Amino acid sequence: MMLRLFVGFFFLIIAFCPFSVWGASVGGPGDDNEKFQAGDMIMHHILDSHDWHVLDWKGHAVSVPLPIILFHEGKGLKVFSSSKFDHGHATHQGYNLVYGNTTSIEFVNEDGTKNIEETEKIWDISITKNVFSLILSILILLSVFITISNRYKKNQNKAPTGIQSLLEPIVIFVRDDIAKSAIGNKDYKKYLPFLLTVFFFIFLNNLLGLIPFFPGGANLTGNIAVPLVLAAMVFIITTLSGKKYYWQHIFAMPGVPKPVLLILTPIEIFGVFLKPLVLMIRLFANITAGHIIILSFFSMIFIFGEMSPVAGYGVSVFSGLFVLFMMTLELLVAFLQAYVFTLLAAMYFGMAVEEH
Repeated sequence: MMLRLFVGFFFLIIAFCPFSVWGASVGGPGDDNEKFQAGDMIMHHILDSHDWHVLDWKGHAVSVPLPIILFHEGKGLKVFSSSKFDHGHATHQGYNLVYGNTTSIEFVNEDGTKNIEETEKIWDISITKNVFSLILSILILLSVFITISNRYKKNQNKAPTGIQSLLEPIVIFVRDDIAKSAIGNKDYKKYLPFLLTVFFFIFLNNLLGLIPFFPGGANLTGNIAVPLVLAAMVFIITTLSGKKYYWQHIFAMPGVPKPVLLILTPIEIFGVFLKPLVLMIRLFANITAGHIIILSFFSMIFIFGEMSPVAGYGVSVFSGLFVLFMMTLELLVAFLQAYVFTLLAAMYFGMAVEEH
């Protein structure tokens, strides 16, 4: 079953690669015949945006528009579709969408120049691609686990079926092999809801990021803001949960001479902030690196396709094989990063509540 899935996925990649090369090589209406910029394409796909890019076809971008919600300190609230910007080629009510390292909205004068003073008054609270993916993942998790909870209440003392049987081993794994082992039988129940939420949130969004079409493809866990918030939650819970023995080992480690404490205590205090920082960087860097590698090998098709259509077709086979390998590896990474983040969070909680 798994082998047939991989083979089918490989031939799907090979089938679409020639069309991608042709679409990049042949200029469409409004196309300036500029050379393919791999770096711009990669950054555009891994960063957040105000629309959901689907594909490029002969010079035309096809995307799913998202709501633009702007609050201007002088002009009030404005709500409209991102399609009004026509992918940055049009202005709407004095606002313009600018593509760079990430998309941003500026206020422009009548002659099309940027009005810096008015731009600084804009509060952009739009539903971007990452925000939409965040809401979607929350709705998926709520619907799945509320359904499972209702089934457990309805079918008490009965064997799990369907999605229950799929997720119950994972829940037990997080409970027994992460929460209990790292925190202990006495205190693990207090932290288990948070650990389960974090694990499934990261795991689901890692998987959604691997889906190359709408509503997948958003690099949510590769957006530094999301790991930052998750790490901040871990830091706050650890700090509030810390018992006197935890703080004693940080500020005045028992049995250590006072001159040595002058060196160890600053290191321990620095470590309190360093631990959640490492959590954030590990999740962000691993997920982002995986996306960049996959997109880099896809870019080789377009780069060689500009040199020669034959070269583009030939490279597409090797790129497809390597992308298939990387996608398979990323499935493991999706689970592994969720596991590592949850395990380290549980270990920090365990250290905070450890008895004398």
